[in-house]
Amino acid sequence: MFFSRLSLSTISLLLLALLSACTVVGPDYHVPDEAVIRQEKAGAEFVSAKEPVYVQDDLPRNWWQMYEQEILNELVNKALAANTDLRIASANLARSRAILEEARTMTDPIFDVGVSPTYGKNATKHGAQRESNHWFYDMGAGMSYQLDLFGKIARAVEAAEADMEATRAAYDLMRITVIADTTRAYLDVCSSGHRIDVAVESVNLQDKFVRTTQRLSDGGRGTPLDVSRSRAQLEQLRAAVPPLVAQQRTAVYQLAVLTGELPDALTEKVGQCRAIPQLKQAIPVGDGAALLSRRPDIREAERALAGSTARIGVATADLYPSISLGLNIGSTGTFSDWGSGNFFRWGIGPLISWTLPATGPARARIAQAEAVTAAALADFDGTVLRALKEVESALTVYARELDRNAALREARDQSALASRQAHRLYNYGRSDFLTTLDADRTLAEYESRLAESDAQLARDQVTLFLALGGGWDPEATKEKPEETDIQDMTQQEAQPTVPE
Repeated sequence: MFFSRLSLSTISLLLLALLSACTVVGPDYHVPDEAVIRQEKAGAEFVSAKEPVYVQDDLPRNWWQMYEQEILNELVNKALAANTDLRIASANLARSRAILEEARTMTDPIFDVGVSPTYGKNATKHGAQRESNHWFYDMGAGMSYQLDLFGKIARAVEAAEADMEATRAAYDLMRITVIADTTRAYLDVCSSGHRIDVAVESVNLQDKFVRTTQRLSDGGRGTPLDVSRSRAQLEQLRAAVPPLVAQQRTAVYQLAVLTGELPDALTEKVGQCRAIPQLKQAIPVGDGAALLSRRPDIREAERALAGSTARIGVATADLYPSISLGLNIGSTGTFSDWGSGNFFRWGIGPLISWTLPATGPARARIAQAEAVTAAALADFDGTVLRALKEVESALTVYARELDRNAALREARDQSALASRQAHRLYNYGRSDFLTTLDADRTLAEYESRLAESDAQLARDQVTLFLALGGGWDPEATKEKPEETDIQDMTQQEAQPTVPE
């Protein structure tokens, strides 16, 4: 009824004029040209990847399956489903998505409705009161719409989107960390079991030598001193076993907690592993460009930079007025007058809010946002540099441990040969006891060192896979079709969400 007094075309023209003046203040985000990730060498082949143990192929997403251990695959899947740290990261991601949805609703109109019945007397226009009491009503409905003329809401949404994507990257980082920790714990269980077997074998050999020494002493070809020395070495070898048993049990407990189980839940299932799983192929490492697009911590730092840049626009918008468009309708009177046009009201118009002087506090907030963005860029650069350093270091450490392992294996083989020769000569009386005892001590030492090196190789493999960002599944955190994938950092640019 009241719309007959106002031309809808006039309202439309007014809204069109306001919207045509829209502009998004603040810088549009893109990866800065001076960022380390833009450097050509950052995406080049790894310097330390020229060893024959590496190939330039892409890293498999499910790298732990290269060990061909079905039980390991089951443990990783269980950890991804039940790990408590991953559940926390998932909850944080859900929270950031909810925050983003809240930010997006800032552009929605706000509606309100109110009704107020009152019983009593109402004054006339001459100040006199009516003779009887009546029921009065006051009802109304309103709508307000925040006009984002300077892009404050658009920049806030842009920042919330970047925050959500950073949280998603943090989830991915936790995911690959859980995978690596689970694999490492399983390999530690098996490595400790292998080292226990090596230590027990050394104990058994030394025990056999003690019995031989005792027989020779009883037969007059040895001395009680020889027996005491051999027994002392036997006990020394036995002393090495309990710490290894403790290491294995600790690894089993760690593995159980990683998979969301009580510490002793996996003792029977994995506690008997005695052979270290081996890789049957060269490790695929890819190149720097693949690493920079795969490492979740790099994506997290880049998205934090994008969010900080968007918040410069949020702060800049405070230099300008805030304008809302309002519409209200209502009626006031007695219930007996209900429906009378004389008691009907409506209104439409803008609400302008502008704090003056605005430049001082607003420019201070802009300076703060710019400083935060500068810090975010520094953190982004540092994250890229650390990622490249971690990969180069892991490549070097693993290759050199392979060299050490080969040398220790040769030393072990030669020590075993020397021990056999020393025992043969000692049994025939052509060598003294100390020479034989020293040969056994040397063999046990290199057996232990080689087993420790085998265990270290397994751990170094996991460290390398983690440094390469292995285990990231781009589909793992995609739940909503409207969310876009985070693209390669060297190509990503954010577009303003409000037309200029």
